[in-house]
Amino acid sequence: MVQYNFKKMTVVPNRKDFIDIILSRTQRQTPTVVHKGSAISSLRKFYMRKVKFTEQNFHEKLSTIIDEFPRLDGVHPFYGDLLHVLYNKDHYKLALGQVNTARNRIGKISNDYVKLLKYGDSLYRCKCLKVAALGRMCTVVKRIGPSLAYLEQIRQHISRLPSIDPNINTILICGYANVGKSSFINKITRADVDVQPYAFTTKSLFVGHTDYKFSRYQVIDTPGILDRPFEDRNIIEMCSITALAHLRAAAVLFFLDISGSCGYSIAQQASLFHSIKSLFMNKPLIIVCNKTDLQPLEGISEEDMKLVMEMKSEAMKTLIGLGGEARSDEGVLLTMSTLTEDGVISVKNAACERLLNQRVDLKMKSQKINGYLNRFHVAMPQPRDQKERPPCIPQSVSEDKAKQAGDKEKRNTEKDLENENGGAGVYSANLKKNYILANDEWKEDVMPEILDGHNVYDFVDPDIVHRLEKLQREAEVGDDEFEMDDMELTPEEQKTLAEIRKKKSLIIQQHRMKKSTAESRPTVPRKFDKDRKFTSKRMGRQLSDLGLDPRMAINRARSKSVSRRGRKRERSVDRGDPGFVDAMDMDVDTPNKKLRMSSRSRSRSRSRPPSEVVPGEGFKDSSQKSQALRKAKKSVKKRNKDARRGEADRGSKFMLFCILHHGFYMWLKELVRFWSGRRLQYARSCA
Repeated sequence: MVQYNFKKMTVVPNRKDFIDIILSRTQRQTPTVVHKGSAISSLRKFYMRKVKFTEQNFHEKLSTIIDEFPRLDGVHPFYGDLLHVLYNKDHYKLALGQVNTARNRIGKISNDYVKLLKYGDSLYRCKCLKVAALGRMCTVVKRIGPSLAYLEQIRQHISRLPSIDPNINTILICGYANVGKSSFINKITRADVDVQPYAFTTKSLFVGHTDYKFSRYQVIDTPGILDRPFEDRNIIEMCSITALAHLRAAAVLFFLDISGSCGYSIAQQASLFHSIKSLFMNKPLIIVCNKTDLQPLEGISEEDMKLVMEMKSEAMKTLIGLGGEARSDEGVLLTMSTLTEDGVISVKNAACERLLNQRVDLKMKSQKINGYLNRFHVAMPQPRDQKERPPCIPQSVSEDKAKQAGDKEKRNTEKDLENENGGAGVYSANLKKNYILANDEWKEDVMPEILDGHNVYDFVDPDIVHRLEKLQREAEVGDDEFEMDDMELTPEEQKTLAEIRKKKSLIIQQHRMKKSTAESRPTVPRKFDKDRKFTSKRMGRQLSDLGLDPRMAINRARSKSVSRRGRKRERSVDRGDPGFVDAMDMDVDTPNKKLRMSSRSRSRSRSRPPSEVVPGEGFKDSSQKSQALRKAKKSVKKRNKDARRGEADRGSKFMLFCILHHGFYMWLKELVRFWSGRRLQYARSCA
């Protein structure tokens, strides 16, 4: 049978939009200008083309509507009856029939007026025939306006219907209203059906999907059904009846509220079961007693229990077996509670298992199974004597299994501890019991978050223990390397050594602080140093305190830097020059001119002159290369000059031509504008 995708149906426009779409398309995609002096054959073809194009557009649009809407005789009986219940198939067919009639009338009008246009004797007569043809087509579309509006409402509603496949394994949930059907489908699938504590919350079919043994199952939640005659049931109830009647590959779950909280007694629910039990034939049927958290099955009265047992006996007859007899009563009557989720999974598994068994039985009864069974042969070994040969399991293996079974104990999880100590909201998990510390007594110690106005965790380094050990090892190695015999030093040298060690420790501490804050500390140039730490005067004082002459170091620093007064950086003295030694002996700020001329900066790169000949260029010598470069530069000089010249530059030939002939161009411009207006007026009158 033909399968339809109702969610991709084209929108059905109303009659006004329909006409506007077709006429605007005709105006845009056909010629709009005809000349009065053209031959009569050209005029006839011009207007015949418009009529035919309009008829083709109407035919294409109406055919799309007719083809995309499902035909009730060509779809699955489930969809056919569902559409009849929702929309009344007589009205549905009448609306599609009117659209089909309009399509045929438009085609006939087009053929008639094309024949008349073949004998048109003037431009005026052809134009009148075209207007009459398009007008009659639009009139036909206007008459089917109510049918188009009705079909659009059906399209909007049918596109919101769930996608139900009638041919796959399906679990149908039915019963009275407010018995827990929607809660059950929400538990076993990802469907989100609205659940409320009153009847008839579900007013249409809802679909969910679940998996069992690597197979996909379709779960359908049906609206509630009341126990009343068939002709008195409304559209909501008829949706459930249609699903029960036409979905063959389905297991039926009849929900029974044994607590009576739904507003209907067990007797009323049993009466409904017996009134619709004819729809359950040849389908696996399971009676589900819901809301056992309010009323267990064993606590109901004897009369109610008798009614439940009668429904169970009727459900047994629906099991597929030889002669229609039941083979087992297992999984026919089940209890559960959707509130506590007790028994929900067992009900789902039982329904899926019944569907699998039904599928296997049907295949075994088919004629195809004989072709498969002939291909298999199962060999059954025959006993050679009367001696029993039980399976031999080594004793060591048995001992290991017993030992593993004894050692294996159930480990208490946090969920078990929570249930033992009052449940959620009462039990608070101890997050410190799994801390890995050197001493287990430290796990319960309280660590302050704020101490002396500071956040403690800002000063905690995760690797602080390893770093302290590393520093201690470095300190021990340093003391061993730089250990000196104080007896060999004079008091002054001992004092100097102590100062050096103190200074060294301060430098190390400053370096560690800078390293720890390197990521968050901004980089500031030395010229913005506010503390003036890096100055030549400070360097001189420090060198003088150490007993060294600071003049040479200060002069060298000044020669490498540029002063604020604009003194240029000087060239450094080449160490290979003979005057290097003399320059080192000089006690002046600036070397003499001869020394500066003889020295050369080592940082300057040696560049090749343009005229130097490189092997492979094809020049004889440097003079020939220089001459070639001059000629190349002279040849592109004029082109470069013309490229930089614009229209407004003096000497532009185009500018001079425009100035001389300005009056002629103004007259030509007005002439073109005049004839363009006249041509547009003529085209409008012809169209």
